[in-house]
Amino acid sequence: MVASKTDLFTQELQERANLFKALAHPARLQIIKYLAETRICLSGDISDMFPITRTTVNQHMRELKNAGLVFSHEKEGKIYYCLELDRIAELHSVLSVFLDEIHLPQDFCCECR
Repeated sequence: MVASKTDLFTQELQERANLFKALAHPARLQIIKYLAETRICLSGDISDMFPITRTTVNQHMRELKNAGLVFSHEKEGKIYYCLELDRIAELHSVLSVFLDEIHLPQDFCCECR
């Protein structure tokens, strides 16, 4: 059996990559930011809030839901979208740890520049 290229990396790096991949589109970043700024769960069609079509918003919401960053629930016939606060806190922690791991000294210099 042939291993996929991602199998060559640690589970931790694979999990980080999957989480970061969920953020790898400006629309998804804008959705997360919007949900955080509104400080409430949003209901109904939220595509009016973004410069993309309803179908595209739904695709991005699906990506965010699959990453566990957003969840939805139905109440009285309406679908509400909310940030998954524990997962957002985990994202903050994972990103902070990752950036600390690659911390470069102030005197770092690339010879190519």
